[in-house]
Amino acid sequence: MTEGRSTGTPKILKKMAGNGSPAPLFETDDDRLSFVIRLPRHPLPLVPSLADSAGTDQVTGEVERLLAALALGLGLVEMTQPDKPRSRHQRYRLTALGQRWLKIHPKNSNKS
Repeated sequence: MTEGRSTGTPKILKKMAGNGSPAPLFETDDDRLSFVIRLPRHPLPLVPSLADSAGTDQVTGEVERLLAALALGLGLVEMTQPDKPRSRHQRYRLTALGQRWLKIHPKNSNKS
């Protein structure tokens, strides 16, 4: 069984190729009546660019805090003062994982 207009699979393939994911694997039965697509997981966590999805470079304070929390949770950034998370002097810096992510995704690195 396939979807009516066959638009989903090409969209998935385009997005996977665009974000550097490994190529999908297609398996069919001998009669080619059914198929399975295996979509390998990207080796690093992917964080979507808000500018890509919303069409704007503007980020609200709430969204910025949410992204910081997500990046902290994924280990992409770390606090400069982890013992004082609410300090007005608190800053964030990229971890080694965050630096690797930016090397793999250079088109997203200029959007702050």
